[in-house]
Amino acid sequence: MPERTTDGAGESRFVISGLTASVGGKEILRGIDIEIGPGEVHAVMGPNGAGKSTLSHIIMGKPGYEVTGGSVTLDGVDLLAQPTWKRAQAGLFLAMQYPTEVPGVSLVDMLANSALSTTADEDELDRRLKAEADRIGFDHQFLARPLNVDLSGGEKKRNETLQLGVVKPRYAILDELDSGLDIDGLRLVARRVEAATEEDGLGVLVITHYSRLLNELKPDHVHVLAGGRIARSGGPELADELETSGYAEYVEAESRAEATAGGRPSASELDPFADPLA
Repeated sequence: MPERTTDGAGESRFVISGLTASVGGKEILRGIDIEIGPGEVHAVMGPNGAGKSTLSHIIMGKPGYEVTGGSVTLDGVDLLAQPTWKRAQAGLFLAMQYPTEVPGVSLVDMLANSALSTTADEDELDRRLKAEADRIGFDHQFLARPLNVDLSGGEKKRNETLQLGVVKPRYAILDELDSGLDIDGLRLVARRVEAATEEDGLGVLVITHYSRLLNELKPDHVHVLAGGRIARSGGPELADELETSGYAEYVEAESRAEATAGGRPSASELDPFADPLA
């Protein structure tokens, strides 16, 4: 595990600086700068194909991407050279847009062997699992099932949130956590993450299209990602503005820029690894 360092104030920071990346020689991210401290919530919003899920994939080390510049650091240690499990061990957690089904591996077994696991005691782990399940309305019957197998979309998102509550990471990337959740489920999940920012000092990078998640998970900063760049940053009021105005002005600005530069491939051509609506 990389040795941790802190700044002069003794506070950890998760910093994405000048991050650029490509797939097959096609540029996707064009210089991303975001800095998150303990307990802070940063929301990344933007149109489809802007690079939001790509950003989460690169942070956690999904194969297939070429990082062409910049850095991703935690407490001053650059994580981009580390394998995914070491990034997790350093304190990063990814709640995926489309959680993976893992037949033959139970949630209990996965968490017991997690890179972030803080207990090897079976009884303690069982107690924590049930306590977290109760906080988010997750049926106890799902705890012994193979990971995410035969769960609905909303149940998978609750499952991801339960894992976050048990392993207590330092920083979490939440990719479309609201997708598939009904109103009640969304409220429970968002409030659990919000509580983690207060109880555990969890820093959060939440990726979403809509402001409804942010009504419960209160953002400190909102960033608009368009065309692989942070087109605008602001406070929580920016999310409300986007809910009203949409992303048209950012899409049009990007289209004008690309027309001047000679055009740009489609989102699917740029990033064949990206989730369909990311």
